[in-house]
Amino acid sequence: MPVNYFFRHEVAEKVREQAREEGIEEGVEKERASMVLRILDWRGITVPDSARDRVKACSDLDQLELWAQRAVRAASVEELFVDTGDGSA
Repeated sequence: MPVNYFFRHEVAEKVREQAREEGIEEGVEKERASMVLRILDWRGITVPDSARDRVKACSDLDQLELWAQRAVRAASVEELFVDTGDGSA
């Protein structure tokens, strides 16, 4: 009967831990993108598919946080993506 020691091996544990971390990060990114879109929706702001796709495709948590903050005050979805000249586009 073969014994699969690999699954208890240090390398296997590291691979599993990395996969868990990546899954958690991906979940946070998706949730934050969803939050940006929900804020706009709650405020009655129309979000075209191109903007929705841009928000959903973003994997930068800081950028998503900035967009969420902007979504609270924005009069249009375009205001999310305005470059303020301070390096926060």
